[in-house]
Amino acid sequence: MKRPGMKWPEGCNTLGGWALRSALAILAALAVESALGQTVPGTPDTEDAALMLADQATTATERAKDWQLSVEGAFGETGQRYGKGQLQHQRLSLDLQIDTAFSEGWRAVLSNQLDQRWQYQFSDASSTNTLKEAYLSWQPSPQRALDVGRINARYGVASGYNPTDYFRSGANRSIVAIDPASLKKNRQGSVMLRGQALWGGGSLTAIASPHLADQPSDAAFSLDLGATNRQDRWLLALSQPLGETLTPQWLLYGENTQAPQLGFNLTGVLGQATVAYVEWSGGRSASQLAQALQGADDSAFRARWATGLTYTTANKLSFTVEYDFNGAAPDAQAWDTLGQQAPQAYAQYRAWAQNQMELPTRQSLFLYASWQDTLVNQLDFNAMLRHNLDDHSQLAWLEARYHWSHTDLALQWQRHSGKPGSEFGALQQEQVVQVLLRHFY
Repeated sequence: MKRPGMKWPEGCNTLGGWALRSALAILAALAVESALGQTVPGTPDTEDAALMLADQATTATERAKDWQLSVEGAFGETGQRYGKGQLQHQRLSLDLQIDTAFSEGWRAVLSNQLDQRWQYQFSDASSTNTLKEAYLSWQPSPQRALDVGRINARYGVASGYNPTDYFRSGANRSIVAIDPASLKKNRQGSVMLRGQALWGGGSLTAIASPHLADQPSDAAFSLDLGATNRQDRWLLALSQPLGETLTPQWLLYGENTQAPQLGFNLTGVLGQATVAYVEWSGGRSASQLAQALQGADDSAFRARWATGLTYTTANKLSFTVEYDFNGAAPDAQAWDTLGQQAPQAYAQYRAWAQNQMELPTRQSLFLYASWQDTLVNQLDFNAMLRHNLDDHSQLAWLEARYHWSHTDLALQWQRHSGKPGSEFGALQQEQVVQVLLRHFY
């Protein structure tokens, strides 16, 4: 099915048309098969569990509730570069999540966050509402599901950079935290039709996401469909565990502005305490500079990938080290030249890379540590370091968080360092310290 006037990229019409037709055919087949009551033998599961791509499992108490409301207040101070002094900021966030069954086989899911921000002692107020998810799910059997609406479809097994997380571009409407888990969870989903089938630990997913608007919107209560549904997109994802230690996933993604991209995720268990992973995406595409600056088409085969491992100790300390590579980004020399000789193009490119959630340069190192019940029960420490291997700038982030039964109290520190023009050294913010209090109802 093609919208009038929609064209696939030159040279890939056959593959693009076949893949989109296949995605829609699979969605239709899943619906028809479910309506007829047919199922595939296997253990009931969810796609995220089968792929080991889900968020951490919720507690039994959270699963028993079909709604959750939380309020978070934040107060902090930002140290600015170039002698511009300190800047105080405040934020109040209201987060509502509903996941309820209203009929046999039917669920309704809603997730919405409203952020109110102030600067300069509660002046300069601004509001941003993010409709993260709002969809209906039909599950006539444990092995079949059909969803329609705004869905936050998250993919990728890496921790710091996810080249196969194809629906992340334009999704972060209001950033309240910089750790990767928060960036993935607190973003707006795309309007889509998604079908899922499960069997014996494996899964198949087909997604069709249509063009709905042309331009993003920064209006406070906008649905912002121009950010998430600016073009026609589709995705096929297949997973089948290989034994008890390897979990591979294959993805095929397409949109009407570039050739289809092939993705691959693999996790493997190394002993009892270590998990290794590889995430890869490749296909013909223009360079990021050409896309951001709307330059001449320089399409070629380009690959992005991330690989790392996570080690967990017996005393609840986990440590992740990851190497990230982006073959579509400028190399170290081109990046340095851009920052020194073309400041306007440099700023435009940085804004584009941030919106797309892409690495602005070729190589990066990501480190993350988490220690639960560190000194006393319920006290957790988290630390993150991003080091740009091309310009040697870095971002450091530390958090101490204490949990009560319904309340969290956190202290966070963040610092950007590097030479002028580097990824983190060019940021106006040099250091941020803030206190957060979050209460769950």
